[in-house]
Amino acid sequence: MNSLKDYFDVEMKLMAGLPLERVDAIVAKLHRARFDGRRIFVFGNGGSASTASHFACDLGKGTIKPDLPRFQVFALNDAFATITAYANDNGYDSVFAEPLITHAQRGDIALGISVSGNSPNVVRALETAEKLGLTTVAFTGFAGGKIKDRAEYHVNVPSESFGHVEDIHLALTHAICEMLKLQHDPH
Repeated sequence: MNSLKDYFDVEMKLMAGLPLERVDAIVAKLHRARFDGRRIFVFGNGGSASTASHFACDLGKGTIKPDLPRFQVFALNDAFATITAYANDNGYDSVFAEPLITHAQRGDIALGISVSGNSPNVVRALETAEKLGLTTVAFTGFAGGKIKDRAEYHVNVPSESFGHVEDIHLALTHAICEMLKLQHDPH
């Protein structure tokens, strides 16, 4: 890539190829969770942790409407004491799975974000979520890695550029929240 134009040209092509029907299905699942009182657990590492935190904030606060229930959303990567305790005592791959075992209930949603799709702690958390009866969602890059087959709902950005994948993951979370602001009571 030799210019900003090149960077954004690639990003536009990746955006144009997004599987929007999968994103619509995630919006519908989150909308239903809002009314069923289900919890949403989001998590990732590094830039993906930042996206998870940002999404939890936008989903929890940015979608508030006086006539709708509020989302119960938690960014597991924001619990530093819990993360370091599990990492120290059980290994880093347990830092998201163990809190799910403690707090999640059948029917809740686990959304893992991993550019490579191979982050051991995200893979293990989605495996644990599946065993607990949670709906599993994954945002990945590259070729989807190990978690592409672990998630009931999977959105892949087929690029090996961390910047492009992370940009698009963040844009996806913004778009999802915007769509959820438009939703009404399904009853």
